[in-house]
Amino acid sequence: MRTSTISIRRARADDADPLADLFDETWREAYRGIIPGVALERAISQRSPQWWLGATQRSRPLVVVETGDAVVGYAVYGPTRGGLLQTSGEIDELYIRPDHQGLGLGRRLFRALRNDLADHGLPVIGVWALEENERARAFYTGLGGVEAARSVDRWTGAVLPKVGYRFG
Repeated sequence: MRTSTISIRRARADDADPLADLFDETWREAYRGIIPGVALERAISQRSPQWWLGATQRSRPLVVVETGDAVVGYAVYGPTRGGLLQTSGEIDELYIRPDHQGLGLGRRLFRALRNDLADHGLPVIGVWALEENERARAFYTGLGGVEAARSVDRWTGAVLPKVGYRFG
């Protein structure tokens, strides 16, 4: 797949529909078999285009990766929301459409987020990945992330261990 024109930009209102589709596709691919089926379907259904429209208007940055005229990735990030990782900044979500993975877009997006956070005085960043999500864990380790904490997420009665990575 060729990706000649790539941009990373702040999400706009007209990205709401593509973001809803992207979320559906990436979460099904990443979490099927990890997050219990009912909980996964509920999470996907809650991220409707209307939800994404609201997300474009929130203060926490939401950025998209665009190739040509298609949104193929997104990320949400900002100041740390919790203290367990002992970081100043945090990447809440970072996803690339499955058919665009392996092209370096995730690394490019991660670097852009890291640079933006550092420019805003948040040089030490953290990110969480579900323990069973081996692809995400390998991605963050490959970027130089150091395992810094462990915790759990609860999804409709299921306890899912997660691993926190620190950068910086």
